[in-house]
Amino acid sequence: MAKNKIQKEESLQGLNNELKTAKAVVFANFQGLKVKDSEALRKLCRAENVTYIASKKTLLKKALEAAGLAVDLEGFEGGVAAVVAHGDEVAPAKIIADFAKKNDLVKIYGGILEGVFIDGNKVNQLARLPGKQQLLGQLVGTLNAPISGFVNALAGNLRNLVNVLNNLKTAKS
Repeated sequence: MAKNKIQKEESLQGLNNELKTAKAVVFANFQGLKVKDSEALRKLCRAENVTYIASKKTLLKKALEAAGLAVDLEGFEGGVAAVVAHGDEVAPAKIIADFAKKNDLVKIYGGILEGVFIDGNKVNQLARLPGKQQLLGQLVGTLNAPISGFVNALAGNLRNLVNVLNNLKTAKS
């Protein structure tokens, strides 16, 4: 059923709000996906706090212009969906790239990162980066390494002292 003008305005307003507050956006073609696959993708997005928006290109173009983002949608064929992240910037790229590996119908057109359009190849490169939680874990491990080494060195000296005292005790006995 076709949308009336009020429904289109509401959709446009919602899309505007999503794009204005987005940290990262990935555009992809999901046309031809089966309903169960589409629902599986939406479930993955919800699990990562990422918004999946399927929209007509004309509405998406208006929303991008209203948000002050320069993206040329002319090269995008078929239906376009925007996957929007407000938290982890890498999350939408990872989700879509992983999903595209399993579904040949999905094609990544590009995305927006820090207000700048990036092409599909850069989105795929971004998807290969470790996630925010993994990077934070690596940082904590790196910061903790010198302290752990220092503690182990001190403990080693104490162990050596105990071994020397035990050897002296055994030698005197």
